[in-house]
Amino acid sequence: MQITSQKSEKLLCGNQSFSQLGFSMMVTRLRGAYAKDPSQTTVQKATSEINTFLTKFGSIMANDYAIIQKL
Repeated sequence: MQITSQKSEKLLCGNQSFSQLGFSMMVTRLRGAYAKDPSQTTVQKATSEINTFLTKFGSIMANDYAIIQKL
């Protein structure tokens, strides 16, 4: 499970809610960072962090990953 920086940016601009608490908390923190600095560097860092999380916890992220893929 990997997402692109384009999907990541849509995620950072969105208001989706997720079933996995840890993922939801991380996205909320990343959205705050993006609100302060919407540069491509911020998007790239967020994409990397999201992909790391999805790689580590992919087996429990199926429902939330489906939401991300619809972006």
